Amino acid sequence: MSSTTPGTTSGTTPLTPPAVARPWAAVFVLAAATFAVVTAEMLPVGLLTPLGSGLGVSVGTVGLALTLPGVVAAGCAPVLPVVVRHADRRAVLCALLGLLAAAGALSALAPDLTVLLVARALVGVCIGGVWSFAAGLGARLVPAARAGRATAVVFSGIAVASVLGVPAGTFLGALAGWRWAFAATALLALAVAAALRVALPPLPPERPVRPGAFARLLRTAGIRRGLVAVALLVTGHFAAYTYVRPVLERVPGTGGAGLISVMLLGYGVAGVVGTFAAGALATRDPRRALLTVSAGLGTAVLLLVPAAGSRTASAALLGAWGLLYGGVSVTAQSLLSAAADPRLREAGAALFATVFNTAIAAGAFAGGRAEDAAGPTGVLCLGAGLALLAVPFAAGCRGGRAGRRGRRTERGAHRSPADAPSS
Repeated sequence: MSSTTPGTTSGTTPLTPPAVARPWAAVFVLAAATFAVVTAEMLPVGLLTPLGSGLGVSVGTVGLALTLPGVVAAGCAPVLPVVVRHADRRAVLCALLGLLAAAGALSALAPDLTVLLVARALVGVCIGGVWSFAAGLGARLVPAARAGRATAVVFSGIAVASVLGVPAGTFLGALAGWRWAFAATALLALAVAAALRVALPPLPPERPVRPGAFARLLRTAGIRRGLVAVALLVTGHFAAYTYVRPVLERVPGTGGAGLISVMLLGYGVAGVVGTFAAGALATRDPRRALLTVSAGLGTAVLLLVPAAGSRTASAALLGAWGLLYGGVSVTAQSLLSAAADPRLREAGAALFATVFNTAIAAGAFAGGRAEDAAGPTGVLCLGAGLALLAVPFAAGCRGGRAGRRGRRTERGAHRSPADAPSS
């Protein structure tokens, strides 16, 4: 570790929060940024068939529009904070949302699959960047006592994108064509970029991120265990959830796409609730929160195997799955922040984004192999097993000494709660 005093960006500059007239408005605009980028990332889920028809390729081939952004995001997440290490974070986020708008427009105009994949690669750059920068900014905008709630609000954009953003894009695609759905994401990104410019204060980097920061983080045992837990948990989730439709179709009485859509909507709503519930628990005890999420999610997914004969039990377990998965991002981010030197918060967010996006791709791939080999039961057993394997790694996580000293320093810097919202 550096000899610089914990809680400082250099030998003399304290990590004090920026002056923000309306800190919670700024936090909600950050949530809008995560909402926009996740909506753009997941939009092809509901458009694969018309995309394949419109571009003259198979549905399996156009599925690359989903795989490519995750791969690019995983590669960009640790690189972007280094490349723009001296840049104001407000300017960086505005530029990323502008790039997302350009990617949406290019997707809408794409004459063939090659151009569409170029646009989707740009979306991947935006995903990696927004996750790396936005994840830790909520805690910079509010007093330390409200940092957990602010982080939950920022991550709630992910869950809300699943509940509202993607279904709305799918509906627009069915109504006006897939090109208009992509055009809508471009307009949304432009609106969010403008809101970021207005709502956020100047946000200079707390400490410029250098390549060595990642190695320093990985020398902390709690960080390593936390990242392994995240990798197992997210891989397990996506191994099962990517193929949740065939899982639900085997349940008697689901009645086709209509009831399944209602069940998935319930999953999404539960995910929003889970984000805030887990955020409150993670503020007090992030290790316990991640343990609860890992054990509960693995158990809920596993119980879907014997619940195949009951529509009611399957719907209840799907809702529990959504509730628990909604807490994954905010809980894992809180745990890693607790274990890390706060001067390396942005580098930690970048590592988190890299592991998370790699796990998404790995989970979807592994789930596909399980589905081919053993059907829905194999998918559920694989997903549950990986999630439960995360439990011992989460149990071994502890906040390091640097993290505890840094949090005491930050609490001192945030003593005035004048800008906190009334409860």
